[in-house]
Amino acid sequence: MLLRLAWKSLRARAVTTGLTVFSIALSMLLLAGVDTLRSSARAGFAGTISHTDLVVGARGGDLPLLLSTVFHIGDPANSISWETYQHFAHHPAVGWTIPISLGDSFHGYRVVATDNDFYHHYQYRGGHALAFALGAAPQDMLQVAVGADVARNQHLRLGDELTLAHGIAAHSIIQHDNLRFTVCGVLQRTFTPVDNALYITLLGDEAMHFGWTDGTPPAIGEAMPKLDPAKLKVDEISAFLLGAKSRVSTLYLQREIATYKPEPLTAAIPAYTLQQLWVLLDYADAALSFVAAAVVVVGLLVMVAALYTALNERRREVSILRAVGVHTRQIFLLFTAEAVLIAATGCALGLAGLYVVLFAFRTAIESAAGVPLVLAAPSHRVLAYVAITITSAGLLGLLPAWRAYRNALLDGLHAG
Repeated sequence: MLLRLAWKSLRARAVTTGLTVFSIALSMLLLAGVDTLRSSARAGFAGTISHTDLVVGARGGDLPLLLSTVFHIGDPANSISWETYQHFAHHPAVGWTIPISLGDSFHGYRVVATDNDFYHHYQYRGGHALAFALGAAPQDMLQVAVGADVARNQHLRLGDELTLAHGIAAHSIIQHDNLRFTVCGVLQRTFTPVDNALYITLLGDEAMHFGWTDGTPPAIGEAMPKLDPAKLKVDEISAFLLGAKSRVSTLYLQREIATYKPEPLTAAIPAYTLQQLWVLLDYADAALSFVAAAVVVVGLLVMVAALYTALNERRREVSILRAVGVHTRQIFLLFTAEAVLIAATGCALGLAGLYVVLFAFRTAIESAAGVPLVLAAPSHRVLAYVAITITSAGLLGLLPAWRAYRNALLDGLHAG
């Protein structure tokens, strides 16, 4: 009876109650949204690469190597020689390798030079292999395959010709306009950084830089040498991905690579290196959660203020309830129940609103963020937020409830 009475009392003050519920719902949407994006970001990063045992590059930090090679964030520390790559590619403990050369772009999108092993061995999100929505992998040195997002955003189709640029800036001043690359394939969407890159052959990368000296083009006024395909050869790459024949040999390979005398190298284990990334992201996650929690607290204070300021207007209502036999203890419980109902309704609407937003804008968010959004049940963390919010509302509701209880006693004495 008290809950039904509390609900009807809140409906009688629909505007004030609605605004209070809306503030709590918005707060819960923000708090639960932070947790959902956090979980999705972790799933997206972890699912970008799978079944790859080591990422090998020049001597440097494990995390910068993984970010630049796999996630296309930052630049490689240095390059490694083709001879070094061949040494480990033919190592008896190595099952497969994927060479990767970086340094060029197309309208801000990374250009990755690699070979057919990339399309055969690269896997993501638990073992999914790359596939082509249109066309096929580059076979000629002047062919390019494009990721799904690149093709959509740049309106690229099979047969289109592209001019690539040196560097990764959106507007590079050095254009490789001596060569034109033809789109030969469009990869299926993976919701990983693969969708935001273009892929050429290693010889195609060498052809763009033919005649360059120490990474710099010929000086202004100096003639560009005519491309001679017979003289093209791969001298160095940025990094390579490695799959061991057995998981047991991964640590031995990592140690052997780290102590390789001809050239200083770094070998990063993706799963372990990602843990370092989570440590860094935990600070940002904690900050966002703190802000969201502060918004929830503000919403609860708004609720208490609304209930408290309505006390004088509701003295007649309380007097009528007392006249029909409602005990002062029940008046106390009535106001507490109203606070709990407001918080519970706000939490329910906030979670429902979050799923509506995710469902409506799922594709847009996935494309923009490059991470998958999983429409799963609320996590234990979100359920804990809900429980804490409702409990806090009940506790904070004790203040207006106690005031209403006192007013009921005083009005009863005056009536006597």
